[in-house]
Amino acid sequence: MNSDPRPTSPSAAGSGRGAAQFQSLENFAHVRYQVTDIDRSIAFYTKQLGFALEAHVGEAFASVSLGKLRLILGGPGSSGARPMPDGRKQQPGGWNRILIYVDDLDAHIDRLKKQGVSFRNNVEAGPGGRQIQIEDPDGNPIELHEAPKATSS
Repeated sequence: MNSDPRPTSPSAAGSGRGAAQFQSLENFAHVRYQVTDIDRSIAFYTKQLGFALEAHVGEAFASVSLGKLRLILGGPGSSGARPMPDGRKQQPGGWNRILIYVDDLDAHIDRLKKQGVSFRNNVEAGPGGRQIQIEDPDGNPIELHEAPKATSS
């Protein structure tokens, strides 16, 4: 098994080397988001949230990663964005979301507000920590979550 933890790019997978290319992907969580503009989405995820660009195939597809999360960005021309057999169209948005843990939620909020990022709500706090929801440029939700601070006993 490949000891490199980074996902294999789709271009390598399509090069005829077979399923072995995907073994390095098994330790990742993979999420697909429908987007309307691949370049804009790449810029948002890499510049605003610190994702690394893995693959970019024209206007149809890109993948970015952060830690063990691989986010598949499907543009309007991608096979993953085709309508369902009953005619329903796949669209960005919804309420299911990726969750990114951060150490200092307030600092992230301040920086993202200055960059004009859209927020869905105000900070919510509970026994599991503090969180807020933001949106990517297509309205796909992202939760920024700060775990509760450890208390000394």
